[in-house]
Amino acid sequence: MKNILLIEDSKEIFRMVSQAIKPISTVTWAETISTARENLTKNSYDLILIDVELPDGNGIELCNEISANFPLVPIFFLSSHSELSEKVLGFSAGADDYITKPFEPLELKARIEARLKKTEAMSEVGNHLNWKEIKIDKAKQKVEILRDDNYETIDLTALEFKLLLYFANQPEVVIERDRILDDLWGEEVHVYSRSVDTHVSKLRKKLDCVSDIIKSIHGAGYKFSPTKKLD
Repeated sequence: MKNILLIEDSKEIFRMVSQAIKPISTVTWAETISTARENLTKNSYDLILIDVELPDGNGIELCNEISANFPLVPIFFLSSHSELSEKVLGFSAGADDYITKPFEPLELKARIEARLKKTEAMSEVGNHLNWKEIKIDKAKQKVEILRDDNYETIDLTALEFKLLLYFANQPEVVIERDRILDDLWGEEVHVYSRSVDTHVSKLRKKLDCVSDIIKSIHGAGYKFSPTKKLD
């Protein structure tokens, strides 16, 4: 049984979420950010649901904080804000999905199940992905690149790390821009495909001397193409 943390001040939403995902998980309810932080220090969770507007703060800022400390835990927003700008802010903060209220319980359950399956598949690969020019520690959200025969740690945002990890889990696979959009931003978030180019460009800039491991495939998308895999 999976354990999900719901950070939401509405009791009605808590009841709806609990009923929707009862067959697949238990739900811990935190009405405030402070309560959520207490729960996160005491327990581990398989997925976190966050409202944008909370009594003691902003859910997007909290998402940034959680993404930095628990990079492998999927985060969904449950929000009445349906504007594209709000959704983009949510994904930029490290969210994996954005669901607007009111929502269909069956759809919520399906999207949570799909994300948990993806997370399980990624965990089977292990926490460390190492190649000659780059090393990725998923649990610590740490990335090291090879520069002048030494490994150097680089700083990535939550979204940049998710994008790099997305590529690294599919080496030598050509991934179309639209697929990247759907997998990282969700099918209902109508972000332009050129937004992918912008984020990849920012990621490549931080990868610096090893930036060519993410190759542009003309007319298609991108491919993660490192060299020698390390044990």
